[in-house]
Amino acid sequence: MTASTANDQRFREFKMPDVGEGLTEAEILKWYVAVGDTVSDGQVVCEVETAKAAVELPIPFDGVVHELRFGEGVTVDVGTAIISVDTQPGAGPAEAAAPAEPAAAPAAEAEPEPQGRQAVLVGYGAAPSSTKRRARKAQPAPVQQHMAAAIQAEMNGHAAPAAPAPAPAPAAPVAPVEPVGRPLAKPPVRKLAKDLGVDLATVVPTGTDGIVTREDVHAAVAARTAPAPVTEEPAAPAAPAPSTAPAAPADLAAREMRIPVKGVRKATAQAMVASAFTAPHVTEFVTVDVTRTMKLVQQLKTDPDMAGLRVNPLLLVAKALLVAIKRNPDVNASWDEANQEIVRKDYVNLGIAAATPRGLIVPNIKDAGAKTLPQLSAALGELISTAREGRTSPADMSGGTVTITNVGVFGVDTGTPILNPGESAILAFGAVKLQPWVHKGKVKPRQVTTLALSFDHRLVDGELGSKVLADVAAVLENPKRLITWG
Repeated sequence: MTASTANDQRFREFKMPDVGEGLTEAEILKWYVAVGDTVSDGQVVCEVETAKAAVELPIPFDGVVHELRFGEGVTVDVGTAIISVDTQPGAGPAEAAAPAEPAAAPAAEAEPEPQGRQAVLVGYGAAPSSTKRRARKAQPAPVQQHMAAAIQAEMNGHAAPAAPAPAPAPAAPVAPVEPVGRPLAKPPVRKLAKDLGVDLATVVPTGTDGIVTREDVHAAVAARTAPAPVTEEPAAPAAPAPSTAPAAPADLAAREMRIPVKGVRKATAQAMVASAFTAPHVTEFVTVDVTRTMKLVQQLKTDPDMAGLRVNPLLLVAKALLVAIKRNPDVNASWDEANQEIVRKDYVNLGIAAATPRGLIVPNIKDAGAKTLPQLSAALGELISTAREGRTSPADMSGGTVTITNVGVFGVDTGTPILNPGESAILAFGAVKLQPWVHKGKVKPRQVTTLALSFDHRLVDGELGSKVLADVAAVLENPKRLITWG
């Protein structure tokens, strides 16, 4: 067995898997191991974020971490090796397996060019341009002639002629030595420096291991634009500056912050654009008295059958929508563009739009229409808590049929929601507020909210959409219909 084959068997690479449904890349959020740590089969080594969710990755073999190929915050293509593990840590140094170099090379063989420096920080290798040699300073003609003669003589096996003594040159200050290679900085920081016109080579890094941070770039801009120190000699009076002088572009850029769009936010943006310009949206609104529903929420909170479960208005809105879909099953469908067909579904995967630190996601409750109220409450509570913790799996966000977005928690009355791609309808639930309302012929303070239903007009016509929205409102106005209609 050759040394190369032995090393291949000893050092195993773990590649970025496709943790979703055909996803092509993922961002490394956090490493749970470091170089030199012992790992075992099935141990979680890192957390990554795809376009759908954050996922923890277990390693499939035992050994000691030899190398982390990428740092945190780096987006890596699926199939790219992200970590190397030494599966035979007791076999000695890795260099021992490499073939020894020959004692002496023939004089006629030229020394090979270096292939560029290796990465000194995880995730930050040398760029291809950094391997180019710097241009040599111009040499006096006698020195150039002597160098050429010396090279020719060395190739012919003769001694090089003595170099003529150069003429003494005036002493000059020694220039500072430039750092080798390009400065270390993450792509967003490089973009910021480019936008502000800052050369990263002139920036003093303060980050870990010499990384240039966003604050370092802003500090460089501030130093560049800082006023000159005041001298003791009085300066000549300057001409009055116009009071409405526009701010310099560099000053305005320094007050801006650029946020890379990736992961869940990038996928959401692309999906919303595709949905808005593919499905013909129609939105209808209804304002409804939900006083009875709010009283029922309070009663259910003390019901022994609902003990330990999350009971809130959203639960009854979800149940009302499921009853309306049961009465109008044609609304629960999708559009098959390839076959130009409407696909009606006899199951309801109810999506709940959830705002998370990584962006908006829409996990769904599978077969929600077949669940009892306690089962629906348990599923809803688990869905929301998992989403807030960033642990929603890609499977939980696929296959949705209709969605509810609760804009009322932000004090918003209503809106015109955009359909989740592939779904037929989305219901916006607005804030519940105490308002004057005509009840039994008299104006009284009542709990009132506004509902908005957006639907795909290819699947749902105005009549069907109106019936669904009216049924939801009727159930919330009189929740006894949960029994008579359910």
